Amino acid sequence: MACVGIVGGLGVGATVHYYEKITAACKARGVVPDLAIVHADVDRGQGLVRAGQLDELAAYLAGFIDRLARAGADAAVLPAVTPHICIAQLLKRTRLPLINIVDPIAADLRARKLRRVALFGTTFTMEGSLWGQLQAHSPGVDIVKPRPDEIAFIGTAYQRLLDTQQGHDGDTAGLRRIAADLQRRDGVEAILLAGTDLAVIFDETTAGFPAIDVARLHIDAIVERLAGA
Repeated sequence: MACVGIVGGLGVGATVHYYEKITAACKARGVVPDLAIVHADVDRGQGLVRAGQLDELAAYLAGFIDRLARAGADAAVLPAVTPHICIAQLLKRTRLPLINIVDPIAADLRARKLRRVALFGTTFTMEGSLWGQLQAHSPGVDIVKPRPDEIAFIGTAYQRLLDTQQGHDGDTAGLRRIAADLQRRDGVEAILLAGTDLAVIFDETTAGFPAIDVARLHIDAIVERLAGA
């Protein structure tokens, strides 16, 4: 059985979400997961993201992945979407395989035969370079960016979720309104829920619009690795 190392703390809510979902899925399959977790500082990570210092972010995360390797991990995971914006730089700095969130998302988009999608998450996720990698893995899929004012609203709503871990009716209604506008105006077929903290207010079944939980796809890939499948 593989041992999977988790770089926790980016943020804490996302780490807890991944840990709960991984262990529940493994239990359902009769598997006892072999996990190792280290804790990174979300404030330092977010500061590097805001400054656009992706090389520095990759170096910071690589230090934790090296510790996971020394603890016996066979693969590593970043249990949050935003830090994946430095994945290209990070892959150059670590020899431990990464269970990259892009791969299961791309596979799911291909399986669903989707052509136009948008995403909700942090401002940095929505504007980041990660989605160029996703398009490279999913030829023919257009990643539609919301308008600047919509990105600002989504980013603010997400940060509030991250800070408080509580939903706000105005934020929820606004996100649903933007999703409807993206469908009507831009022909978007589904919204990628590209932020674990969105689970505080809705999920794929309760969103009120076609939604794909990218954390669920990532967790499924992690569980497959843990189960040795």
